[in-house]
Amino acid sequence: MERIWLKHYPAGVPADIDTSQYSSLVELLEESFAKFADRRAFICMDKAITYRDLDEMSLALGAYLQSLGLAKGARVALMMPNVLQYPVATAAVLRAGFAVVNVNPLYTPRELEHQLKDSGAEAIVVLENFATTVQQALPHTSVRHVIIGSMGDLLGFKGVIVNLVVRRVKKMVPAYSLPGAVSFNDALAAGRSAKFNKRKLGPDDVAFLQYTGGTTGVSKGATLLHRNILANVLQNDAWLQPALALPPHVDALLIVCALPLYHIFALTACYLLAVRAGGCNLLIPNPRDIAGFIKELQKYQVNSFPAVNTLYNGLMHHPDFRKIDFSKLKISNGGGMAVQRPVAEQWKQITGCSIAEGYGLSETSPTLTCNTAISSEFNGSIGIPVPSTLVSIRDDDGNEVPLGEPGEICAKGPQVMAGYWNRPDETAKVMTPDGYFRTGDIGVMDENGYTRIVDRKKDMILVSGFNVYPNEIEEVIASHPGVLECAVIGVTDDRSGEAVKAFVVKKDPNIGAEDVIKFCRERLTAYKVPKLIELRTDLPKTNVGKILRRELRDEKKAAA
Repeated sequence: MERIWLKHYPAGVPADIDTSQYSSLVELLEESFAKFADRRAFICMDKAITYRDLDEMSLALGAYLQSLGLAKGARVALMMPNVLQYPVATAAVLRAGFAVVNVNPLYTPRELEHQLKDSGAEAIVVLENFATTVQQALPHTSVRHVIIGSMGDLLGFKGVIVNLVVRRVKKMVPAYSLPGAVSFNDALAAGRSAKFNKRKLGPDDVAFLQYTGGTTGVSKGATLLHRNILANVLQNDAWLQPALALPPHVDALLIVCALPLYHIFALTACYLLAVRAGGCNLLIPNPRDIAGFIKELQKYQVNSFPAVNTLYNGLMHHPDFRKIDFSKLKISNGGGMAVQRPVAEQWKQITGCSIAEGYGLSETSPTLTCNTAISSEFNGSIGIPVPSTLVSIRDDDGNEVPLGEPGEICAKGPQVMAGYWNRPDETAKVMTPDGYFRTGDIGVMDENGYTRIVDRKKDMILVSGFNVYPNEIEEVIASHPGVLECAVIGVTDDRSGEAVKAFVVKKDPNIGAEDVIKFCRERLTAYKVPKLIELRTDLPKTNVGKILRRELRDEKKAAA
């Protein structure tokens, strides 16, 4: 397809990026460690670490991981919120020649066990707040080495107080027993006296396993190679240059990192993008604490603010939000879920900066399309393809549809994953014969190359930017002894964009909606737990007995 969108690229943005300048992400990281040694790389709870600190600590932790005898390419899981140990551990795993398995720290033991087993992870770095989950999941996995961090590890003297408050006052560390586990700081100390072997890494080595539900709801690891992530970092970097070039001048980019680093959006658009530019990430461990988040923002003049719609919305509804100085804010990137027009318009009015909505997936490292960083008006589209990216709108038979017609968004580019980890059958389902990745989203492209998402082909529910797959929730509810059958759909929700609603047919007349919710809470991460339960005597089905979620959705629309 002719790249009709190129004529809308701002001056200076190349049609294609050159990925050959680095052989691996490690080369990019080490270049920045040397070039920007004295600059701040990350700030968390008022404590800053420099690029030199990041270099030294990641080398020590990398040497420690190598001393455990893990082979090149071994998978190491990271299970932490946005704390300083996360960027250190990520760089350490990559430099040591291993692959990072990003884990949501809020996972239940059931979810964690699946991911550790599927990835074949042999080691895990976890914050003590979530160590009890690791303890419960561990026996059935290949994990033999556990490194446990605490909130205050890298915060100097203040860390002693932080740990005391976290453990004793707020009681945020449930009891756990992990014999043989090593503390984060002990691992660093041991690594400083261990030998580090520089391993030769190439573009086709695995960098990250990024878990996603895909189209079936079974959590699968998107295999992201060094070249996939490198490409997306360079694509995003090129895309943002026109906005960064505008006055006022910024010496070192300061990015708000409130999105979780275990999520592909923050990993690429915050961590690696900042490192490439010699910028700094302001880490927000708990963005749900809006008052605390705003206090942090008041201390700094931030330049880039990637976020999801719900986070932008939540911040603006706080009375102190207007006290923040946004005079240096140049870029606001919205992704993960649709940005709503009222939110975008209010954000522009308060901060003076437009939200540039983009689109991507775990399978695409993530960015595929974005509105230009200098666009001043919100247009409700997901923008145009970034450099070196082809987007094609296709029908069910894989044929391209005419402009203005809806079809499945399919994409091709250097950022597209190598496939699903150990699942060639699932990979085959999402790749076309001519090498395009099928996103499962339905979109319409206009004559300028701008695409709007009109529907989702899958039944996926998007809760505050997180993918929720009905199959998984249904499987959990159906395992309740008092449930006969169930179906799950997404319904519109003012706070989270969508919420999970379950329709339940009872086997035991005595169970109520609260029983089902309580049962789910024990087995699912909070955002997956149904917010609404509707008890019914039957569910709509096809003639072969398949439950029709579509009819349930249509019923809701008709009722609304």
